[in-house]
Amino acid sequence: MKRNRSKDEYIIIVGCGRLGSHLANLLSKSRKSVVVIDKEEKSFGRLSEDFSGFTIEADAIEIDTLLQAKIDKADVVVTTTNDDNTNIMIAQIAKSIYGVPKVIARLFEPSRQKVYEELEIETLCPTVLSAIEFKNIIVEQEVGEK
Repeated sequence: MKRNRSKDEYIIIVGCGRLGSHLANLLSKSRKSVVVIDKEEKSFGRLSEDFSGFTIEADAIEIDTLLQAKIDKADVVVTTTNDDNTNIMIAQIAKSIYGVPKVIARLFEPSRQKVYEELEIETLCPTVLSAIEFKNIIVEQEVGEK
């Protein structure tokens, strides 16, 4: 399924917690077309006043919710919920069923990264990223002390 690539990529973000809302605000500021899905209406309060996208209060595991978000038109789907299983399920649906070209999932448990890679889903793992940064800071300080 080929899609037209344009500057105005259509992006769906699942989860409007700290990460999802911050990402949605950044993308909106960059003039991207953004839809944010979250089960909790109060989560949308994290979006900035100048957020220009849309919000859907619903469970993104439901196919009807994804269809309402126009997943079949999405260029990018990012799953940022606080549950690895939810993130992988929605990412799989986006990639396998709807052929979304770029699917990125937040992953808390580093040992699950291989499963995502086999499904050709990009991941960002805060645990791994933080550990690498901590190590870099420690190693740089040790080098500086010598």
